[in-house]
Amino acid sequence: MTLTDTTLGELRELAGRYPQSRSALLPMLHLIQSAEGNVTNEGIEVCAEILGISAAEVSGVATFYTMYKRRPMGEHHVGVCTNTLCAVMGGDLIFERLKGHLDVGNDETTEDGKVTLEHIECNAACDFAPVMMVNWEFFDNQTPESAVELVDKLRAGETVQATRGATITSWREAERVLAGFEDGLVDEGPAAAGPSLAGLEIAADRGWKAPTVDEAHDKQSSSGDDATADTKAGAAEQADTSRAESETTIEESPADTAKEGDDD
Repeated sequence: MTLTDTTLGELRELAGRYPQSRSALLPMLHLIQSAEGNVTNEGIEVCAEILGISAAEVSGVATFYTMYKRRPMGEHHVGVCTNTLCAVMGGDLIFERLKGHLDVGNDETTEDGKVTLEHIECNAACDFAPVMMVNWEFFDNQTPESAVELVDKLRAGETVQATRGATITSWREAERVLAGFEDGLVDEGPAAAGPSLAGLEIAADRGWKAPTVDEAHDKQSSSGDDATADTKAGAAEQADTSRAESETTIEESPADTAKEGDDD
């Protein structure tokens, strides 16, 4: 597939958003995926040309981060968290059920091209474990049954609403948003809820609040700790941590190490 003039223009626009153009590489790769369905060889060459770097450098980035795909993706990316907490709460069962239901393995796409299934690392949503993501939108407190119902709706083209996020569009459209082009859905759906807000609610009930910058500075000054340490020994004393103290002790100890040029 040949990149369109529109996509080429948007890639150049992204490169122009940064003081150092190569900083745009990550969003540019997301835009390539939005346009072509994965990071293609053509996409790598174009990014390299625009940024004035080698194709090998672009390829190194594209193969380092798991969000960049070298094989064509399905219409929807379904990620099941199988990290520790989600796994013990049912994530492993969900993933196994979906593999059997969709007849695919990890990082494979269904025959109808609708769903690519992948087990993914921590989604930073342990308070809602087990969680899944569809095109990087959260689906909380899942079960094998709810997961099967979800993918069936996606394959049928039904409207699906994320637990804490926008209405599901497609993986390519989500990639375009990650590239830095808004889709108008940023305020759709709650961003935080339930357990994520428990600490805030407890603090509000008990009248707790964080000190202001001035209050924190005044407290530090009154305790005599406002001076900045200019040695590691001073830093260790202020930090009062065993690690800092041990590092200082090691540096000051007469270690029996060979000096340059010594053979014994």
